Amino acid sequence: MRTRTWLLYIVLAVLIPAFIVAAVSIVYLYGGEQSAFKKSMQETARAMAFLLDKEMANREAVLHTLAASPAFNHDDLQAFEHHARALTNTWDTNIFLTDLDGQQLMNTRLPIGATLLPRSGTLMALRKSAGPDATVISDVYMTPVGHTYGVAVQVPIKRNGMPHYYLSSGSLVRQLQSLFSDRKLPAEWVETIIDRQGVVAARSINAEYFVGHPIAADLATRIAAQSEGLYEGNNLQGVPVTAFFSRAPLSGWTFIVSVPQALIRSAAINAIMLLSAIWLAFATVAGIGALYAARRTSQPIEALRRTAAQLGRGEAVSESHSGIAEIDAVADEMRHASARLLRGKADLKEQVADAVSATARSQRALLQTQKLEALGRLTGGIAHDFNNVLQALNTGLHVVRLSVLEGRANSALEACQRAVKRAAELTGQLAVFGRTQDARLEVCALDDQLKAIRPLLDSAIRSDIDLLIKFDNALWPVKIDTLQFELAILNLVINARDAMPNGGQLKITAGNVHINGEGERAELSAGDYVKLTISDNGHGMDGEVLNKALEPFFSTKAVGKGSGMGLPQAYGFAKLAGGMLSLDSKPGAGTSVTIYMARSVEPLRQTPPAASAHSEAHSGAAVLFVEDDALVREVVGPALVHAGFQVATAASGDEAYRILQSGRHFDVVFSDVVMPGTLSGIDLAELIARQFPAMRVILASGYSDRLSASGHVRILPKPYDLSVLIAALSSTGPN
Repeated sequence: MRTRTWLLYIVLAVLIPAFIVAAVSIVYLYGGEQSAFKKSMQETARAMAFLLDKEMANREAVLHTLAASPAFNHDDLQAFEHHARALTNTWDTNIFLTDLDGQQLMNTRLPIGATLLPRSGTLMALRKSAGPDATVISDVYMTPVGHTYGVAVQVPIKRNGMPHYYLSSGSLVRQLQSLFSDRKLPAEWVETIIDRQGVVAARSINAEYFVGHPIAADLATRIAAQSEGLYEGNNLQGVPVTAFFSRAPLSGWTFIVSVPQALIRSAAINAIMLLSAIWLAFATVAGIGALYAARRTSQPIEALRRTAAQLGRGEAVSESHSGIAEIDAVADEMRHASARLLRGKADLKEQVADAVSATARSQRALLQTQKLEALGRLTGGIAHDFNNVLQALNTGLHVVRLSVLEGRANSALEACQRAVKRAAELTGQLAVFGRTQDARLEVCALDDQLKAIRPLLDSAIRSDIDLLIKFDNALWPVKIDTLQFELAILNLVINARDAMPNGGQLKITAGNVHINGEGERAELSAGDYVKLTISDNGHGMDGEVLNKALEPFFSTKAVGKGSGMGLPQAYGFAKLAGGMLSLDSKPGAGTSVTIYMARSVEPLRQTPPAASAHSEAHSGAAVLFVEDDALVREVVGPALVHAGFQVATAASGDEAYRILQSGRHFDVVFSDVVMPGTLSGIDLAELIARQFPAMRVILASGYSDRLSASGHVRILPKPYDLSVLIAALSSTGPN
């Protein structure tokens, strides 16, 4: 097989597995992207449903304000009507008052003194099921005045604790269209609001054609059966869509967000096309490179063959350079052998000529013998030199073959393949809003953490900002991720610094508080908390910015100056610490961020003594190292041997158990938790506790929901420091 063919095979051996791995990665990532997309869309529908309820609640609040009018104390309906008309001076909204039977007594959409007012039969029908004291929200109805679609909210007006009148606010459903303008969703998405009967009240696209019409029957059935979810089918325009819906708890109306299915699938198609184009480009470049390399390799070898043929014919071999060191070395040796051969032939001719001229015919036989002897010596020299040349050629070709198949190129290829496989396995991430990694929670003293990061905070602010840190003397311990705590505090301090461009004062205070689960902190469970507050006297935030401040990627800073993840990260930390984060800010009055962290009843962490990973051998203990990841075994195993331990390895819990059953003795078993096979690390530890009670067990894991059931073993969190592992293995204390 020619060298060119071998190189092409090598290129294909690299590209085809890489393409397969990339394709699998695309499928995996696309599935994760679709799951995240659906979750995000469901959250969007839920948020819009709550926004719809907020709109209805605003109308209810206006009615309660009107219901408190002093005119009702004297049944002065004429005074109340003037008051109501002053508040509703637009055709889109009207206020009407009814008696307990639903007969309208006044209506701001009709002239003052109008008679034969209509009866509010729709609202009174809903009132029967809701009760006399409840707030009633109607479905979409055709208004008797103006004959357009509207919606009404009704509240009771009480006297001595009993309903005396019913006050209602009617508005056109087109007012709900304003809920769509603030969201700025993609133009292809369709947002729809429907009432309890499945009738369209508002729609972001072509509302004038669909308001008042019912939605598809199967979608209406799905919405009636569950408060939120998704539906795949055709929308009112006949376009295949995936619809995400959520029912508003106050009004019972439903918000729907529809996304064309073609738009969802286009991401996967584009990714596959891009992957194919990239692979074809790489394959083309690699093929051209392989052909070029094969040509650069085959030409010097062919030249070397011609040189060998010249040497065999006894011709002079000229100097040549191919750029390949091994081939050039063989060519040089062949050139030197050719020179020696030519010199030998010249010497032989000279000796023969001298012998012929100096010897008479009578010495022909002797001359013939001498000639044969000279030829014998010449032949032996040629054979010796030629064997040397062949040996050099053979060695050179072997070296070339090794460099192609087994040398550095093959090692680099193998390392690259392992690295590619390892990179495809770790994305996830990523986001609470959302969970992207397992937290490393530990019980610690918050005052110690604040003292430790004080130098970091000082370096993060400017000299014109005065940083004041104050905390109670006996702060309760908290269970937190210390790294996330430092990052949250640093993010908040940087935000405060940027809010004070002309300098100012930054305060960090901490104290113990008890929450009773009521009032403004009702979302916190009743109990003890540590309250940490970071406040500044910067420019503050207005209401619109404050409402969006905790949204991921929202930032008021210039592009490149902020990621918009500072406050969301701090919020996620607070939720992880068993508490919450609250914001208080006003323009020109500064900002105050408060983090509540649940009090921990566990003992404070104990910092393990430092140990050197390169120290001398410890106890020489026999260790059974159980780890299914080959890369981890290749790194940790030799490191433990270097530290003085006697190490045996196993790739699974099943293999480790077979080794223990064989009778081999070990002082300690160090095992991963999650492994293939029938035995996990926890199962293995429980078997060892029953069958080998004198043998210590140490487990390493990033996360497992069964670790709490394994109190008889020591747990090392991943990734563990080698010095901590060596100290744990060297310990003679109990597990």
